[in-house]
Amino acid sequence: MNTTLRRSTALYSLSPVFFGLAIVLLMFSGTMLVPLLTSLWLDDGAIWAYDQALLITLSAAALLWIAGRSGPHELKIRDGYLLVTSAWALLPAFAAIPFMFYLPDLSFTDAYFEAMAGLTTTGATVLSGLDGMAPSIHIWRGLLQWLGGMGIIVLFVAILPILGIGGRQLFKAETPGPMKESQLTPRIASTAKRLWLLYAALTLCCALAYRLGGMSWLDAVVHSFTTMSLGGFSTHDASFGHFNSPLLEGIAMLFMLIAGMNFATHFLALSRRSASPYRADWEARWFLTAILGGALVVAVFLWFGGIYPAFATALRHAGFNVISIGTTTGYASTDYNLWPAFAPVLMLLLCATASSAGSTGGGIKMVRTLLLIMQSWRELARMLHPNAVIPIRLGGQVIPNKVVFSVLAFMSLYGASIIVMTMMLLFTGLDFISAFSAVIACITSTGPGLNQVGPATTYESLSDLQIWILSLAMLLGRLEIFTVMVIFTPAFWRK
Repeated sequence: MNTTLRRSTALYSLSPVFFGLAIVLLMFSGTMLVPLLTSLWLDDGAIWAYDQALLITLSAAALLWIAGRSGPHELKIRDGYLLVTSAWALLPAFAAIPFMFYLPDLSFTDAYFEAMAGLTTTGATVLSGLDGMAPSIHIWRGLLQWLGGMGIIVLFVAILPILGIGGRQLFKAETPGPMKESQLTPRIASTAKRLWLLYAALTLCCALAYRLGGMSWLDAVVHSFTTMSLGGFSTHDASFGHFNSPLLEGIAMLFMLIAGMNFATHFLALSRRSASPYRADWEARWFLTAILGGALVVAVFLWFGGIYPAFATALRHAGFNVISIGTTTGYASTDYNLWPAFAPVLMLLLCATASSAGSTGGGIKMVRTLLLIMQSWRELARMLHPNAVIPIRLGGQVIPNKVVFSVLAFMSLYGASIIVMTMMLLFTGLDFISAFSAVIACITSTGPGLNQVGPATTYESLSDLQIWILSLAMLLGRLEIFTVMVIFTPAFWRK
């Protein structure tokens, strides 16, 4: 009797999460209509894959709705974290279904990895022969990254309140960056809707620019999805190198830089019809300085090293690839794995640190990088003046110590995660450079690494265990460690 009661209570306590997952899956199944209709229109032979995926996803949503319908639907704080983590772990399994039906030789492990790379905007892929694949598959891959770019849960919080599920806890768990308490508008649903409208408008501008620059409509649409999301999936095995167009590379660089900045800044600039928010955004200034400065340093390095005889050619390739990797996009116009080690290692450093909080990029974010540097300087100053009160200021504001401590804790967990997963890959037999760069590339949502996982190769040569380790790295990186880690603490489950 007591055991049955405890089980019933446990199920009841999770009912908001089950109900929320049901709504998430229901809405996610709606996105499958896009590639389905594309396949139907173009008759590309992939309709069956989306029919099955839609049926399976709707069935799972129905089962979760039955499990959660009897309990309360209002989310508490812990429910929000559990729902976000569960959604990001579960959605790739359903997003993988079209890949598995269209490519019957593709294992669930590889299909899940591909879908996780899509939703987490990681440019890593296990697929080859992209040039000959059905257009609807390319649309599906690009759409996954576009949905993941701004955060699929942020989209849902604009709708969930209408269905009786509060969205504030979801938004807090999903929003990147260390200072999540700041809000753009009083209503969270209004904020989510306006951010998505801005995101969609910029994507449309990007697609039109690509089309005018010479891409086909399919290439323009897919690459606009994966540029604004900083995802990096391409319709060609050679990635952006397929086009060999300085004009298209210039368009991509512009929109990658836009997507690498805080969307709140874009939102405020449009709302006020003024460029003053950009001048006031100190993080954007550091982001642009790091990325553009890094591109210039690599260009000079390649030119002096004789890799490219003309500085203009060195600047073209360095500029595109450094911006692509530094913003965690993952496009490649050439095999930078063949460059001297300094250049690709610098690019990996930038992808881990440069993107702005509130952007669609990955990594630890520039604001955390700056806080870590300033905290280090403060500790050095305290060695000389132990009793001095030395506040940390960013953008003219004093940063509370609780934010600094949170950043230090985040950096510790981030570094520990990289070390542990690198050691796990080394244990499986992967060489150090491939293992370390693969973990960095996946946890920062960048995609291509070095050596065995370089820009001219895919991840298909890795074992199933290695693929699952890197899938975990993508999940941890996309949800910024804490959101995932907190559900494994005893305090999370304690009433």
